[in-house]
Amino acid sequence: MKLDQINEEVLAKTVALCRERGITVPTFAQMKDPDRVPQSVKDRLRDVGLWDVDPANLFRISWKNEPVEKGGLYGEGNWIEFPSELTGVPARIIGIVGNYFPTGAHKVGAAFGCLVPRLVTGQFDPTSQKAVWPSTGNYCRGGAFDCALLACTAVAILPEEMSRERFEWLESINAEIIATPGCESNVKEIYDKCWEIRRTRPDCVIFNQFEEFGNAIWHYHVTGSFIEEVFHRVAGPKDRLAGYASATGSAGTLAAGDYLRTIAPGIRITANEALQCPTLLMCGFGGHRIEGIGDKHIPWIHNVRNTDVVCAIDDEQVVALARLFNEPAGHDYLSGQGIDSALIDQLPLLGLSAICNMLSAIKTAQYYEMDERDVVFIPLTDAMSLYNSRLEEQRETHGPYTNVLAASHFARYLQATTTDHMRELNYVDRKVLHNFKYFTWVEQQQRSVEDLRRLWDPDFWSETFSVVDAWDKQIEAFNNEVGLG
Repeated sequence: MKLDQINEEVLAKTVALCRERGITVPTFAQMKDPDRVPQSVKDRLRDVGLWDVDPANLFRISWKNEPVEKGGLYGEGNWIEFPSELTGVPARIIGIVGNYFPTGAHKVGAAFGCLVPRLVTGQFDPTSQKAVWPSTGNYCRGGAFDCALLACTAVAILPEEMSRERFEWLESINAEIIATPGCESNVKEIYDKCWEIRRTRPDCVIFNQFEEFGNAIWHYHVTGSFIEEVFHRVAGPKDRLAGYASATGSAGTLAAGDYLRTIAPGIRITANEALQCPTLLMCGFGGHRIEGIGDKHIPWIHNVRNTDVVCAIDDEQVVALARLFNEPAGHDYLSGQGIDSALIDQLPLLGLSAICNMLSAIKTAQYYEMDERDVVFIPLTDAMSLYNSRLEEQRETHGPYTNVLAASHFARYLQATTTDHMRELNYVDRKVLHNFKYFTWVEQQQRSVEDLRRLWDPDFWSETFSVVDAWDKQIEAFNNEVGLG
């Protein structure tokens, strides 16, 4: 994204539209530090629900929202520490909670990072163009929500086998929905649909999270800095920021690890995926049930040079723990194991990919023999409330959840977790994964070999992540033109 490519004609139309709709755009600095949000916006938020289609909710694209459904402002943020009684490892595993973003997932931030820089430079025309959000779920929801707040028209693309809740919510927000064949791992089919749209619908602009650097840039600055703040709040004098584990997905969330490396050079960054589709682990393929993590290719925006470990998680392990963490019998069993009731009440804040991340963090802590001084962070992208239909399917298929099943799942899928299906990456391993991008991005998606080689240069990433100050200045100039105060 080059800020000097400003289309003044389109920009003038966008300014007029935002003035008419009462839209002010937050800066990245305000999303990182809501203390910078104007008091007039805070006063307005007192009457706005967390999921309301109200432009004021652009200022709730932050990890620091109060955990209430309506009228909340900001606090220190929301996180959960998982004790060793649950994880089976002495290391401190801490998950940052995405449920209190609008839409219940942090993807509204990733989508913001892709759309807004184009909007405030006149490179996207909301009066005549539609924003297309190719996704396996939460990203197209986040993009559709951002569009609704920013007076843009959204087109959501996602696989037809994704959870019912995703489709129902997209319908409720009046997004155009395109369902592509397959499940979570059928990303190629999404890309094919994007090329069809490019050929047949010139009014559409594709915001592909797998290649849009705005996705990674948002997480680098907003998610990474939040984790840094939480670490300093919870860490003792001898504690170490030792690890960060995140599902690959679009690789946007992994970019928070790039930021954390700048403050903790020895940190171990783990990229995890489904064992049923072990693309990073062994160039594998297949379908799986861990919604939200994507597969069968290496995202263009994944800085694989900065990944230390790849880890594959069995989707049966994730689905079983989803029942343990959400069913009454599971809660009763965990209580009997001495797990604090306050933590048990928070376990439904872990959706499927969040459980996957937690298991990856456990395996990382085991592999590196981390102790009580080591702190490992994970993103809890969304909550199980977005997957209740999956729990219903499990009840229909396997019957009621019992104490016996809870005991089995706790023993097998938590306490017996091991370092299987992991690979620590050396220099050559990282280069192999980098080169693997060729087959998707050069052969299929028309990227150049020269661009691919640039992605191996560490300076490319530091330069890419440094654009935020310039973006914020452009957002401020845009708001000044809108003139809402």
